Amino acid sequence: MALLQTNKDLIATGIKEFNILLNQQVFSDPAVPEEAMVTVVNDWANFYINYYRQQMVGEQQEQHEAVQELRQQLDTVCLFPGQI
Repeated sequence: MALLQTNKDLIATGIKEFNILLNQQVFSDPAVPEEAMVTVVNDWANFYINYYRQQMVGEQQEQHEAVQELRQQLDTVCLFPGQI
């Protein structure tokens, strides 16, 4: 089943915003250990998923597929892929 255009737009917006957030976290001398940053990024990704889940439109199956697509794309841009 193809994603509805509204959901595609929401996913694109979410990924764009997440990338902005991640790009703000580049430090030459990290303030937190990598293990802690994995937790932080994972929490951010879950926040984005929960936020955008509420905005997805269509039937329940369409919404579920859109959320899964968002999760996959967040995992792709994540600093620590496979963690969310």
